[in-house]
Amino acid sequence: MLAHRRGGSLTSAEIADSLESNPVLVRRILGRLRDAQLVRSTEGRGGGWSLARDPRDITLHDAYAAVEEGQIFSRHTRPPSGACEVGRHIGDLLDAEFQNAERALEQQLARTTIAGLLQQILASGKK
Repeated sequence: MLAHRRGGSLTSAEIADSLESNPVLVRRILGRLRDAQLVRSTEGRGGGWSLARDPRDITLHDAYAAVEEGQIFSRHTRPPSGACEVGRHIGDLLDAEFQNAERALEQQLARTTIAGLLQQILASGKK
C-alpha cells in the first residue's frame, strides 16, 4: 500500500482497514519497519506512514527480517533421550535441514522487491 501511495502517506488506521486488522497491531509492525529504516512516519495533519526508500530497493527479506524474530522453524526446547540412537542424532540432522530451508527462504525473499510485488498486484487487477 505504501508503495502504491508514492509521494503520499497512509495512516495506520487506513492500513489496518485494508488488512481488516487493528491499528495498534499495524503501528507495532510499522514501528519495527521504521527501526529498520524501511518506512518513516510524519506527525500532524496529513501525516502518516510512507516508504523511507525506493520500493525497488526494499526486498521481502528486508521486511521479514525487520518484523520477525528468531528461527523460522521451531526446535524442541529439551533434548531427546541420549539413550535412544535416533534421539541422539535427530536434533543435529534436523537443525542442518532447517538451516538449509531457512537460507533458501531468505534467498527467495531477497529476490522479491516491494516494487515487483506492486507490479504483480496491479497486473492482477487488470485481468
